[in-house]
Amino acid sequence: MKAAGEHPPASQHAAASTKRKAHYKWVALSNTTLGILMVTINQSILLISLPDIFDGIKLNPLTPSNTSYFLWVFMGFLLVTAVLVVSLGRVGDIYGRVKMYNLGFAVFTLFSILLSVTWLSGAAGALWIVVMRVFQGVGGALLFANSTAILTDAFPANERGKAMGINGIAAVSGSFLGLILGGVLGPVEWHLVFLVSVPFGLFGTVWAYMVLEDNGVRVPAKIDWLGNATFAVGLIALLSGIVYSLLPYGGHPTGWANPWVLTAIFGGLAVMGLFVFIEARVAEPMFRLGLFRIRPFTAGNIAGLLGALGRGGLQFMLIIWLQGIWLPQHGYSFSQTPLWAGIFMVPLTLGFLAMGPLAGALSDVLGARGLATAGLALSGAAFLLLELLPMDFSYVWFALLIFLFALGMGMFFSPNLASVMNSLPPEQRGVGAGMLNTFQNSATVLSMGLFFTIVTLGLASQLPAHLYQGLVSQGVAPSAAHLVANEPPIGSLFSAFLGYNPIKQLLGPTGALQHLSPHQVAYLTGRSFFPKLIEQPFANGLHLSFDFAAGATAVAVLASALRGNRYVHGSQTPAGARAGAARAELTEAPGAATVGTEAR
Repeated sequence: MKAAGEHPPASQHAAASTKRKAHYKWVALSNTTLGILMVTINQSILLISLPDIFDGIKLNPLTPSNTSYFLWVFMGFLLVTAVLVVSLGRVGDIYGRVKMYNLGFAVFTLFSILLSVTWLSGAAGALWIVVMRVFQGVGGALLFANSTAILTDAFPANERGKAMGINGIAAVSGSFLGLILGGVLGPVEWHLVFLVSVPFGLFGTVWAYMVLEDNGVRVPAKIDWLGNATFAVGLIALLSGIVYSLLPYGGHPTGWANPWVLTAIFGGLAVMGLFVFIEARVAEPMFRLGLFRIRPFTAGNIAGLLGALGRGGLQFMLIIWLQGIWLPQHGYSFSQTPLWAGIFMVPLTLGFLAMGPLAGALSDVLGARGLATAGLALSGAAFLLLELLPMDFSYVWFALLIFLFALGMGMFFSPNLASVMNSLPPEQRGVGAGMLNTFQNSATVLSMGLFFTIVTLGLASQLPAHLYQGLVSQGVAPSAAHLVANEPPIGSLFSAFLGYNPIKQLLGPTGALQHLSPHQVAYLTGRSFFPKLIEQPFANGLHLSFDFAAGATAVAVLASALRGNRYVHGSQTPAGARAGAARAELTEAPGAATVGTEAR
């Protein structure tokens, strides 16, 4: 029997502490998985429900004066998260990752509520949605920037790949669930598209404030206002220029001749150069450039950026291939194609779900280099094999190839993320995770700009003549056919993407359909005329896109292979040789914490 005042042995304290940590890591994983699931559902749900949203606010998104609203509703959230994740990750490093993550849950939920009560219509309604989506993106950036760092703090180094793999399931599942929910809820009541996030947000916010603990390394520091400002201004200008490059300008099918676009892109690059100059000289930078001396961190970021550059725009090309050509030719009306495109893309989700967690767990044992590199190579091979498919393909082969692509990305994603996070000093995990997210989100925007440009230029060289001849042969007046044929081809792509009938959109304003017989109208606006017309011009641009994606992925394979052997920050391993210099630099830098050793 213990004497009064006698304390339990140290071994019991240690055992209790170990048990608490073992329990807490799963709590942290569950909550961050819910957060990522909520955000990714919200991102993809708009892909399907945009027509219902614009019908609800009584605004035609394809009218030239309204196209910018369409682009910002569609891409504003992605731009905001790309710009802010680094800064908000650094804020989490300074003031507490859990505190910032919890704030992100609350902010995201608040603006989900405000979106769900949208009452305005027309341009005012579109502007309200854009602004609320931007602020919702701030909440998403807080969640993205700090969730990965929270998981890295909670899990030991030999389990982080598994945790990242499970967390990745939420990201991919959310993308698929968003497509289905958008197709189901949008036609019923478009406000439900935004309201669906609210219960998850309210529950997740309360749960996060109750259970999450700030157990990461925090280093008191001043906020680098100048660095944050130059990074935000430079990246906003760069990404905005890429977005507006999608719009035609001055008779050109794309906006790359627009002086504003060129000024934004090159000006943004110049400001980003100024950011690098500032960060190399301030005492407490937003982002320590010395982190790029850590080989696994640099290689993982380059591989992640190039991988996103290859796959980001390609997914939209596959959706347009399905919606604009394949599905109408197989009996689906244009209004049904967005939902069914999501359903037919299910193998993309299944491939990642099958491989992501497994690859993450294997990387905890084998390291990231072999798995991540092989995964990228498999994805690159899938790009090349997709070129062999005819435009009117057998679905079995299409499903098999996108499943193969997803298996490769599943092999890459979790090991690469775990490799990058393992390489970071504990006090730099938030900003490091933010940098990885920024590279990938920015590359996705750039990829969409490049892929749409490639396909649009291909259409612009062939579609006008095909469209003019096809319309005239069906009785459309030559003047109306000439007017329609010379419309920017990006409008046809956006129509197909939104699930609108492209020919109705093009001929409707001219009044040409009123002068045709019912049989001619039915054929022109039916499921075969436009797909057959666009098939070959689209195929040429699509194959160039596949070539570009395969090339970007090939360079990503090289970067991944050069990451070195498995390395955990603080461990004394040969693979960490090059990281040692960065470790010493970070340790000696003003305001940096002393680096400790973590178990592998």
